[in-house]
Amino acid sequence: MSTFFPCFLIPCYNHGSTISAVLDSLQPYPYPVIIVDDGSDANTKAILAEQSRRNNVTLVTLDKNQGKGGAMIVGMQEAFRQSYTHAIQIDADGQHDIKALPKLIATSAEHLTSLVSGQPVYDESVPKSRLYGRYATHIWVWIETLSFAIKDSMCGFRAYPVARVIKVLDRNPRIGRRMDFDTEIMVRMYWDGCDVRFVDTRVIYPEGGISHFDALWDNVKISAMHTKLFLGMLPRIPALLKRKNPEAAHWSSHRERGTILGIKCLLAVYSLLGAKAFRALLKLVMAYYHRTGTTARDASELYLTQLKHYADSNNITLPVEASSLTSYQHMYSFGLTMLDKLAAWRGDFSFKDLTIHGQEHVDAVLAKQRGIVILGSHLGNLELCRALSSHYKNVKINALVFTEHAERFNNVMKAVNPDSALNLIQVADIGPETAILLEQKLEQGEWVVIVGDRTSVTKQERAVWADFLGKSAPFPQGPFMLGAILKAPVYLLFGLRDESQQKVRFNVYFEPFSEQIKLPRGQRQEALNAVVARYAQRLEAYTLKAPLQWYNFFNFWRLSEKSDAK
Repeated sequence: MSTFFPCFLIPCYNHGSTISAVLDSLQPYPYPVIIVDDGSDANTKAILAEQSRRNNVTLVTLDKNQGKGGAMIVGMQEAFRQSYTHAIQIDADGQHDIKALPKLIATSAEHLTSLVSGQPVYDESVPKSRLYGRYATHIWVWIETLSFAIKDSMCGFRAYPVARVIKVLDRNPRIGRRMDFDTEIMVRMYWDGCDVRFVDTRVIYPEGGISHFDALWDNVKISAMHTKLFLGMLPRIPALLKRKNPEAAHWSSHRERGTILGIKCLLAVYSLLGAKAFRALLKLVMAYYHRTGTTARDASELYLTQLKHYADSNNITLPVEASSLTSYQHMYSFGLTMLDKLAAWRGDFSFKDLTIHGQEHVDAVLAKQRGIVILGSHLGNLELCRALSSHYKNVKINALVFTEHAERFNNVMKAVNPDSALNLIQVADIGPETAILLEQKLEQGEWVVIVGDRTSVTKQERAVWADFLGKSAPFPQGPFMLGAILKAPVYLLFGLRDESQQKVRFNVYFEPFSEQIKLPRGQRQEALNAVVARYAQRLEAYTLKAPLQWYNFFNFWRLSEKSDAK
């Protein structure tokens, strides 16, 4: 029978002022404590000697400072010698909120062979240099593990299965001894087949707190560690790929890979390394996705096959060479769009980077100061609305999104670019409350953007079928019904990257769609079908202009695995 016999493990270097409070916070828990004195000064040694008189406290003293990793290794060896099954790492500086400890312990007791780590939730006290430095490390760890399973590799609030740690340490005697230890041990344990789990923990940076992070040498060591881990990842690729989780069948049942944390990480890489380095990294990442993302790859190949067949059947010359119409190039183009979005979020794109087709329509709308509905799509980059909103200062643009992360995403964007005038509105469904909110915004002269090319897996009966690239495809009725309810002018907007230019430029197409969508009661369905068919025709026309910029990576001509196209 498996048992859970843990101890607390606290590496300590000159934290004499905080160690007593940390030990006090652990008193409610009936577990022994191992403190590793990592060559502290005389004052801290005296305090540690006094604290070691507490019941169930073992003090291990190192003559010379070995670094946090070195202290952790010695502590793990002591825990193993005393036959503890798990070592719960607690930092000596009191950074971590002990209120998260019960969940950490419970998760570790339930999953005995897993490494359980805190996932930091920061307050305003966190230094921004630390915060963005972590994001760059997260990116490297995702590459080194070919997985997003490790959400944070630097938090020093963990429950280790001791025997598994000792096994990894025995195999890797040169593992990092300083601030690189936390990340390297987690990656190597993941490589060894260890499951990694996370619990949220609040992290604060107290005023006057002691940090032993050496900005020069610790960053040098961390860079060397990532180089070593990347090279170590290469021969492990086949084994790592086998750990991939199966993907869902319909787009709306996919768990978004690009979380708020991921967005911040990408922003950090882009900000620190620039667009050129981002593209180099992107090629590697997208090659991995192309290899492992079977659902997206198959959907891409299905789309490209349908596209080529339609073009050939109608004697249409595509603007892209046939050799470039591959699923890898399609997915890489999607990655480039993420780079474009990062630049747009930061405000790096300005109005001068756009060529507006339909400027006269924009001018007419602005002159009348009227609110409008804009139908967009997942063709190209709708984020170019940010460049428009920054140029037209008197216009506020609202984008409807069907995601629970909208509020947090807005906060991230405001932190990145306080001048951003694009507001995301999270909606679960297009109902009366949504309509009333949008009516108010339109009355104030604001613009409302909604995409018209993705259906809901939970409300399949609300799809309208229309021809797209020579085959019937389902479109959502909601955006078009909303346009009718709002009784506002409706325009189409497509933002396409200009592939013919060496410098990044975009063509923005702005055109009127309907002065007012009308759905008469007696002919509602027929009128709706006609409106959706016209939208599908315009979407098709622009897709043929930029075929690699169509970013619906699922079977677009099917509602679900059980519902074939009509």
